Amino acid sequence: MKTSKVTFITEAAVIAALYTVLVLVFSFSSFGPIQFRIAEALTVLPYFTPAAIPGLAIGCFLSALITGADVLDIVFGSLATLIAAVLSYQLRRHRFLVPIPPILVNAIVVPWVLRFAYGEAQPIYLMMLTVGAGQLLAAGVLGSILLLALGRIKHIIFRNHADKKIAK
Repeated sequence: MKTSKVTFITEAAVIAALYTVLVLVFSFSSFGPIQFRIAEALTVLPYFTPAAIPGLAIGCFLSALITGADVLDIVFGSLATLIAAVLSYQLRRHRFLVPIPPILVNAIVVPWVLRFAYGEAQPIYLMMLTVGAGQLLAAGVLGSILLLALGRIKHIIFRNHADKKIAK
């Protein structure tokens, strides 16, 4: 019992750290109305482990905090990531639907954050398109590639979850 809790916490921490590092390393493309946040490829990880849910939310929270984001961005960006991760986890029986929640949730939430936290003047609908396009590339394309790549080695990386029934 204790081992599974330690594993869960460790997986969540590693995912949070990876997300944070990817945002910081690729910070030049991670912010603004036109963004391509490479860390969003990790949003497919709830397919493999429920530890990805807090891991992604904490990673988003930490990266926003470290980069000096507005408090609205810290709160609502992290909540958007948490909601998308929960929805992705719920879709884990349908592997190729897993990237959809992060695409849609961020395309809807992030433009409002940009408007109210940073005073971005672009029309909301236009920012929904640009943020959604970035999410489609990061979570949709890169995330799907990661999903396929990790699917081959999930029994090694996610040992506690490899024997549980996951869609093929």
